[in-house]
Amino acid sequence: MNSDTWLEETTLVGSKITLIPLQRKHAAALIEAAADGDLWDLWFTSVPSADTIDDYIDKALNEHSLGKALPFAVIDNKTGDIIGSTRLCEITAENDRVEIGYTWYAKRYQKTGINTECKYLLLQHAFESLNVIATELRTHWHNHVSRTAIARLGAKQDGVLRNHKKDKDGCYRDTVVFSIIDHEWPMVKHSLSYKMNR
Repeated sequence: MNSDTWLEETTLVGSKITLIPLQRKHAAALIEAAADGDLWDLWFTSVPSADTIDDYIDKALNEHSLGKALPFAVIDNKTGDIIGSTRLCEITAENDRVEIGYTWYAKRYQKTGINTECKYLLLQHAFESLNVIATELRTHWHNHVSRTAIARLGAKQDGVLRNHKKDKDGCYRDTVVFSIIDHEWPMVKHSLSYKMNR
């Protein structure tokens, strides 16, 4: 992977959504999206609230400046509204790997096919533009909805990192690790395309 290519901000366009580079000016719209379902109250996620949005965006942009992340705001193509956020993160350029993480959407957009298209766009960018050999997806052990959604994408579970890191409440979490590797991408792409076109 070329680290210069990794650092390039990019816009990824789908039929339902567009992923645009995250900016500080998106703060209010992100809070409005997260308010649909009070997503910040989900103890096993890291969705920003009005109190944490500035730190959330600053961290994402700082990690981008360090070459560790490529953060996006998710736009509904029909309305033009920001409906959530996601990012490519945990880059290890020397090993050609990347993680998809920090993904969340306003509650009304969950289970609508938005996540499938979002992950399709990110995976396509990772495998076909950044030329990674593996893309990881991680989630909290107790986030069963996320675990099911990741498996539905075609990712395989690599394992569970026990006592992996502290949550916002100070408890240690177990992290479930999934991945898709480069030779699996053509079949995963075919499967996701089929699901999106049904």
